[in-house]
Amino acid sequence: MTRRAPNDQLGDLVAESGLTYEALAKAVRAVAAECGVGLRTNKSTVEHWISGVTPQSDTGRYLAVTLSRRLGRLLTPADLGLATGGVEEDDTIGLALGADPFDALLLMWRFELDRRRFLTRSAYSVAAAALPLSYVQEIADRANACRTGRTVGMADVEGVRDMVRVFTEMDERYGGRHGRSALVTFLRDDVAPLCRLGYFRTEEIRRQMLSAASRGVHLLGWKSYDAGQQGLAQRYYLQSYALAVESGITGHDGFVMRTMAMQGLRLHRPEYCQGLAETGLNRAKGKVDNQTEALFRIVHAHTLAKTGDRHAALAEAERARVLIATDRGDEPPFWALTWGPPAASVYSRAAKVYETLGDHRTAAEQYAHAAASRPTGAYARIIALDLVASAEMHFRRGGIEQACAIWMRALDHMDGVRSTRTRKAVTRLRGDLARFRARGPRCVTELGERARDLLAST
Repeated sequence: MTRRAPNDQLGDLVAESGLTYEALAKAVRAVAAECGVGLRTNKSTVEHWISGVTPQSDTGRYLAVTLSRRLGRLLTPADLGLATGGVEEDDTIGLALGADPFDALLLMWRFELDRRRFLTRSAYSVAAAALPLSYVQEIADRANACRTGRTVGMADVEGVRDMVRVFTEMDERYGGRHGRSALVTFLRDDVAPLCRLGYFRTEEIRRQMLSAASRGVHLLGWKSYDAGQQGLAQRYYLQSYALAVESGITGHDGFVMRTMAMQGLRLHRPEYCQGLAETGLNRAKGKVDNQTEALFRIVHAHTLAKTGDRHAALAEAERARVLIATDRGDEPPFWALTWGPPAASVYSRAAKVYETLGDHRTAAEQYAHAAASRPTGAYARIIALDLVASAEMHFRRGGIEQACAIWMRALDHMDGVRSTRTRKAVTRLRGDLARFRARGPRCVTELGERARDLLAST
């Protein structure tokens, strides 16, 4: 650690936050844990920082996120009086919604391919989660801008969609770590030039191309999420949202809001989740097919459950169920098929509603229904995770043998999957079984051995 003069900037911000040094240290440890990093920060560490000691490694970034959350505005290490890694390595890259989302994306993609650590170690920003709700900037019409590229037709849009479908199928079958660099390269070298340099035959083709690009960037966010890189996932979702807004495709921008609400719920950061889910729903209801509207409603139901509004949550979940049951056979839009069959996604999210409300029996049934509603070969990871969740519900209710049987099925689907989330699920499973190994049924021992072998092989 390098000493320097007392850090008055940091001292003033800590004072403004109202946090004690001990409370601040605890909050910094929590942010680091979200990024998969264990810190031993304590009260004395904070005192050293304010006296002028520079935090080690990425700790300054975790400190900036902690104070951003507390103060309700975006702060960078530079705002805290800390040295940064250079102008290019700006912690706000991707967190702002500028005039052209590709300005941020091209820089993010360069850092990704160069294996820069600061993006993958960036923490989730609560302040940034509020941006879509206040994003009222008028998107400039670029249709008549000076273009130097070739003419772009609907066949080009279909080509981009087909490639994104291929990457999506790879992601679901083999996990988020598979094919990520290839997806970045495709979006950077093929999709971005089409969006910004091509001459579009019609305005509708331009809109559809931007929507397809948004879907590809959304997939990068999902891959980052699956790898446990929540801050990076959030940046991609924000830029996916910006592209969806520019496309003007009804419901697409709201769908990305829905995704951001889901991420916030997963990270137990509910500050803006209900607003995101409700705004997304309002932009889509009555304007999209039944299956797609059900996707919006079930996430809204989950946010209501998280706020403790049991009656409203169950009513909204029932509306989603009815929409799925009364589907008229309309084809959902390309962007709504992010997680495969909409019905399966509705069942899986409905399970989370019931789990949040403490109805573990119904939650287990819904998770199992979700797993059974997906094509087995193409959705290995998400089927496995739904089965894991179903098993956990049975386990909480004391059904150990039933839980073990479902866990075994989940492990069958995990072979060959490279996913941080599946690894965490297996690690959690071993922890749940630990207290039963000495006196539990034989299935506990067999399942524990299989889980150990799977972790060793991935």
